[in-house]
Amino acid sequence: MSKRLDGAALDILVAGAGYAGLAAAVSIKQARPDLTIAVVDAAPSRTWEKDGRASAVAAAACRMLARLDCWDEIVPHAQAITEMIVTDSRTADPVRPVFLTFDGDVAAGEPFAHMVPNKALNGALRRRAGELGVDVIDGVGVDHFEIEPAAATIGLADGVTFRARLLVAADGVKSRLRSMAGIKTLEWEYGQSGIVCTVAHERPHEGRAEEHFLPSGPFAILPLTGNRSSIVWTERTAEAERLVAEDDIVFEHELELRFGHKLGALHVEGPRRAWPLGLTLARDFVKPRFALAGDAAHGIHPIAGQGLNLGFKDVAALAQVLVEADRLGEDIGALDVLERYARWRRFDTLQMGITTDVLNRMFSNDFAPLRTVRDIGLGLVDRMPRMKDFFIRQAAGLAGPTPRLLRGEAI
Repeated sequence: MSKRLDGAALDILVAGAGYAGLAAAVSIKQARPDLTIAVVDAAPSRTWEKDGRASAVAAAACRMLARLDCWDEIVPHAQAITEMIVTDSRTADPVRPVFLTFDGDVAAGEPFAHMVPNKALNGALRRRAGELGVDVIDGVGVDHFEIEPAAATIGLADGVTFRARLLVAADGVKSRLRSMAGIKTLEWEYGQSGIVCTVAHERPHEGRAEEHFLPSGPFAILPLTGNRSSIVWTERTAEAERLVAEDDIVFEHELELRFGHKLGALHVEGPRRAWPLGLTLARDFVKPRFALAGDAAHGIHPIAGQGLNLGFKDVAALAQVLVEADRLGEDIGALDVLERYARWRRFDTLQMGITTDVLNRMFSNDFAPLRTVRDIGLGLVDRMPRMKDFFIRQAAGLAGPTPRLLRGEAI
């Protein structure tokens, strides 16, 4: 299918057909139908349909997906988070006192987040891309590219070569294109891995999410449709690898020790995997004819559940900058245009990276004096309604300078 690009001249090529790459293509194409846009991804065709994970999609991102005509397709698969509780304890503690609770709404009838299966999100964005005339080409990635004054010359792995005014790299936290562009990163590993799996349970969760801070790291229970929950379980890397390699009986026993018995008997559905956790921040977001978006620009700890939503902010900001520039007749690949996007996103990304890093270091330990201080802090926040409202708006993606798409407005 990529042969149709051979020798072509595009306005934008997006590398990476995850949520960030697809949302970028759809957002720009919907606002500027005359721009020619294609998306390529090295993963084989239909790989995305096998993704059993789910993600927390904040209210602002839900508004954006509604503006992109994707949300109605996603809603039947989405579970609203109606409440969130935070505890701080040890695994063996018989009681886990609740230090902080949040109601789930940012406005009447609008939850601050929904849990959405990744394949439902990807499928809706792919459907919308097809409707808008965006080619999404699986099974072939960018092999090399060369930046020239008027365009980027891009070669795909199957030998196809073409030109584009702008190349957007949305190819994940280990981005090859970022490396090929010579963009350096600030990064370190936490020595932790996140175990991700889905569990079925006897009793309904009523839309409640839970974050248990345990000495090895946070253990999150996130509600899915039906009597199911998504688990994001942080452990030291060696222990995570051991747990994932155990048989079902041992794994489910260890899971139950952390999950508890409040929802009845548990059963793990589907595969379980462990993902190494670290912090990765790109030192530059843009170069001439080149921009990073999503995990290619930043990889953060999942402790605040904001990785995906940070990527949606990238996409909404990039789309707004490019659409406004194109309306003014500016060159969408010019560095001065792309720097507007970089300035918009750089501080927010750094702030979120530092915040998640500090939270992880504060809560992933069993140091008694620090435990006392943080528990007092959580308790104080729980008694301050305005402070809780502030945190909810932050989690919902509605604080600070917000791109129009994230407010549910057209660009």
